[in-house]
Amino acid sequence: MPDTAGAHDQLTARLAGHTRAFEKLFAEYFDSLDDALDTPSFSRFTPECLRLLRELSLRGGKRIRVVILHEAARLVTDGPVPGLEQAALSLELLHSHGLIHDDLIDDSPTRRGGPSTYYAYRERFPGHPRIALGLTVLAGDLALALSLRALLDARAAPPVRQAMIEEQTRAAAETFLGQIVDLERDVTGGLPDTEVIDEVADYKSARYSLLAPLRLGLLAAGGSPVRHERELSRYARLVGICAQMRDDYLDLFGDGEVMGKATGTDIRDGKRSYVVAALLSPSDGLGGAERAVLETALGDPACTAGTIDTIREIAEARGVGGRLRARMRDHAEQAALVAGGWRAHWRGEAVDFFTLLPHWSVERSH
Repeated sequence: MPDTAGAHDQLTARLAGHTRAFEKLFAEYFDSLDDALDTPSFSRFTPECLRLLRELSLRGGKRIRVVILHEAARLVTDGPVPGLEQAALSLELLHSHGLIHDDLIDDSPTRRGGPSTYYAYRERFPGHPRIALGLTVLAGDLALALSLRALLDARAAPPVRQAMIEEQTRAAAETFLGQIVDLERDVTGGLPDTEVIDEVADYKSARYSLLAPLRLGLLAAGGSPVRHERELSRYARLVGICAQMRDDYLDLFGDGEVMGKATGTDIRDGKRSYVVAALLSPSDGLGGAERAVLETALGDPACTAGTIDTIREIAEARGVGGRLRARMRDHAEQAALVAGGWRAHWRGEAVDFFTLLPHWSVERSH
């Protein structure tokens, strides 16, 4: 296993470099929208919608999709790659779309240290919940349309541009399917098995956060992702599941101050996350009074921080945290092995990044 502390430092530095460049690009993009969009001159809601979309989009985030995109292009070449900036914009605009709709679905008041788009509209229209809901949906839809439009403007050869648009459209559709089965998982009753939770993680996040940036970066650089579809898909699935497990783990075991949000959100929302599934598992989970504590809290928005602390202590005592950490490390090792095989056909320096990324995803604190 590689030096995970060193991997974390390398990935953090790489993330910071790509993020600085992208934040400038993203701000310039939003500055240009007033001239680029043909909006009704009388409308006050349209500029407000664009302002909220801009604020959410520029309010931080790890920009891991942007980094993967650029590093995927480096698998093929270390030279300039036309169309890569527009692909990065497209990825992050699709992500903004997902955040806006996620927060609406989950009734989340905050996002990235500020109000969610939904709650911003609720505050703006306190007596008109239908208007607030409708404008939130439309803000997310606008982000999706802008995501595809960014690729239409990509400075790439027409066949490459078309291939990237098709890829991003497929990624968006698969993400929506992931959102549907995510909701299905939590309301159909019973406890989903690990395979179901893995499949939800694959569709809901891995395909657009990992596989799509990989494919887009290779396409822009002149590579052929179709030739390596099986290994790219396996890598993205493994890292995506690992990342979702880490998110679920941090939701109970993480530091709320570091993450910028309270712990226990998944339990309050009634989500059958990896942590909840492990706690309720007949073979490895709870029994008696301990199980009653979790079942009472599950889906209760008013669940107190004290109850979440109690569930955390029960989970640690039962070894749930340790088992999840072990499974994350196992997935990271498998993904690193898959990436290591890429040295046969891609640039070694860029391959190194993808062998380190899975371990970084296990060690991150937010």
